[in-house]
Amino acid sequence: MTPHPAPFLAPPEDQCDLSTAAVVVVPYGYEGGISYGSGTADAPAAVIDASHYLELYDEVLDTEPCQVGIATIVQPDIPDDPAAMLDTLSKTVGELLDQNKFVVVVGGDHSITTGYVRALAARHETFGVLQLDAHADLRDQYEGDPLSHACVMARTREITPHTLQIGIRSMSSEEAETVKTENINLCTLHRYRKSGFDLAAALSKLPEKLFITVDVDVFDWSVIASTGTPEPGGMVWDEMMELLETVFRTKTVVGFDVVELSARETDPNSPFAVAKLIYRMIGMRFCSNAFM
Repeated sequence: MTPHPAPFLAPPEDQCDLSTAAVVVVPYGYEGGISYGSGTADAPAAVIDASHYLELYDEVLDTEPCQVGIATIVQPDIPDDPAAMLDTLSKTVGELLDQNKFVVVVGGDHSITTGYVRALAARHETFGVLQLDAHADLRDQYEGDPLSHACVMARTREITPHTLQIGIRSMSSEEAETVKTENINLCTLHRYRKSGFDLAAALSKLPEKLFITVDVDVFDWSVIASTGTPEPGGMVWDEMMELLETVFRTKTVVGFDVVELSARETDPNSPFAVAKLIYRMIGMRFCSNAFM
């Protein structure tokens, strides 16, 4: 794998060395599984560029998370064929996991997540998946495509039944019926905000090891405006940070991805917010004083 010439954050060289870094950022700008707006192919580059303007010191965590080492690799060659695309990502992530790296994948549309989950399944007997998203993504197929981004949680649940979906504010009647008949642990954002959901209790039902997939449309437009399938009324920044703090405090997070950003020249704010989200999540995972 080739180190990125302008890595995430652009930290000092000794903090982005691929051989010693605890974390590896993998750009993966595939957008073959989209159904509405485009721009996800350019999102990883936009996030990496924006990250160069982040402060390395995190004022909430009171530390510089980059000190654990955050390397970035050049984006792999991504096949156009969806099945081959997933195989490529699974292989890339798997090789890094075998080097004991904590892998952060920056998409790309949400269909890529299945590749990461497959790599985890080959290395962990049991793990859970937390989806933070505006959409349920539980369709068996969408417009004839079982690997559409609208089907990613259906594919994920074929790999592990241990899932939790939070932030949902758009789904089809068929998906709603699936949630009921299969007793899927899904919390709409309406329910979440009405105090009808016990996050700690829901997390306790999941395995200790947890993968997080963040579709940026889970956020309110005031935080991240540019996404391919926008929905009004999403989570604000502090609301999400509180949720994530609970997750990282109670579970062993084994990896995460952030997907569905659409890169747009008219919106430099959204890639910056995604970059800060990624950096904060890395800090929550690795900084021992994060929850003091």
